[in-house]
Amino acid sequence: MQTDFEPDGEWMEELTELAQRRAAVREMGGAEALERFRKSGRHDARSRIDTLVDSGSFREFGRITGKGRYDDEGRFAGMEPANTIIGTGLIDGRKTALHVDDYTIRAGSSEAAIADKWIYIERMAHQLRLPLVRLVDSAGGSVKLLMQMGSTKIPEYPSWPSQDLLRTVPVVGVALGACAGLGALKVLASHFSVMVREQAQVMAAGPHVVRQAYSQEIDKNELGGFGVHRRSALVHNEADSEDDAFAQVRRFLSYMPRSVYELAPLTRADDDPDRAEQWLKDAIPRNRRKIFDPRRILHAVFDLESVFEIGRHQAGSVVTALARLDGVPVGVVANDPKVMGGAMTIQAAYKMERHVRLCDTFGLPVVNFVDQPGNATGLEAELGGTLLGALRLEDALHVSRSPWVSVLIRRCFGMAGGLHAPKYGERLNHRFAWPSARWGSIPIEGGVMAAHRREIDTAPDPEAKRAELEAFYHRLGSPFRTAEKFGILDVIDPRETRSVLCDWARDAWEVVRGDRLTPAPRQT
Repeated sequence: MQTDFEPDGEWMEELTELAQRRAAVREMGGAEALERFRKSGRHDARSRIDTLVDSGSFREFGRITGKGRYDDEGRFAGMEPANTIIGTGLIDGRKTALHVDDYTIRAGSSEAAIADKWIYIERMAHQLRLPLVRLVDSAGGSVKLLMQMGSTKIPEYPSWPSQDLLRTVPVVGVALGACAGLGALKVLASHFSVMVREQAQVMAAGPHVVRQAYSQEIDKNELGGFGVHRRSALVHNEADSEDDAFAQVRRFLSYMPRSVYELAPLTRADDDPDRAEQWLKDAIPRNRRKIFDPRRILHAVFDLESVFEIGRHQAGSVVTALARLDGVPVGVVANDPKVMGGAMTIQAAYKMERHVRLCDTFGLPVVNFVDQPGNATGLEAELGGTLLGALRLEDALHVSRSPWVSVLIRRCFGMAGGLHAPKYGERLNHRFAWPSARWGSIPIEGGVMAAHRREIDTAPDPEAKRAELEAFYHRLGSPFRTAEKFGILDVIDPRETRSVLCDWARDAWEVVRGDRLTPAPRQT
């Protein structure tokens, strides 16, 4: 906790000036700017910090950075603070670096900021291996900089370790207002991002620039609001309010290690690892045309209240989340048949790839609940480059070192079905199946029509013949036949799933712990 002492002693004059400078900084953009900002229903920058971090834990750096004013004799007369606040604080007891925009000072503009200040906290987060949270509320660049400088500059931040950060520590970007240009990049260059609905926008440039460049009239929410990013998938999550956004930040970080050199925190689970939900035996409808709710299955299998979904409103055919098994943090993937039948779309491939890389970076084991009918097909899917997305996912799986287990609960077909787990080298292809699972090169329903079309068309009752052939192939496709040849590790009762996965999670965690504690071989 930082404490301001009363000026006293031989250095009273200097200590008095220090107190005056600190008082000026606490005024932020001034009473009028603060009142106007708060009337919009938003927290100011310092209130945001107080809301996010544990009480009294914030330690600020560069506290008196800004533009000083002096009288004719060179004495301090006041100052305008820098529009970035930096420091460290505890989030649920764990030390975290913070980079916070103050919109009440020149609209948080990146051009008006002292870049060395915010770059310093990011370098500090990298070198001291601290998670980094950016609270972004920035209007981006401004041509007024030209008047101040009398010249312009080539856009660059050569000492900003943005990529090194992403390879080393968890980075979170929170969009709390109009985040344009560099502000947008600060939100997006992260492992987890969240934006406040109706309040935040993330965009390359604002409406004024778009109007001049394209003669297009558009407001900032239409250009970069949450509705846009449900489709773009640039920002992971939405929040109802700033408080909700901060709660999501705390939740995300609770699954993350301090850095790639450490382990994510285990928790003490109050949930019985052998808990069995009886309804799971009928979770998958026997009628293959009926859908089911994968999220209900996830909440039944993982530790109670532990599932934290990432990207709920994007690429809906795949669910990505973080959760716990007997206190062990894990990544989660599941197909959702309610959207595109659960097929691998280009958006789903990108979403899954991003999640696989997150889990690999921070040593989280992965559980995949598979109901994959295959790659999306049709003209739109081909124009969208679906197969290229699948190939990118294949590369992410190939380089991933996360311990992995797949539970095949319904379908697993084609190229996309083959991407249910990493399979390189001698790696264990650790997978279980429910009795409802079926797999192959193509789904039986479509495959029967392709292979037996003439036979079906010439039958006295084509529909009955098709049903007869499908039933025959479904019997051949029984998971029990694959299990007979040890093509699957085991077929399990769905009610056993939690117990099986909790047992696996303990072993997976030992693998992760060994990898993190074993020094990497030196390069020669």
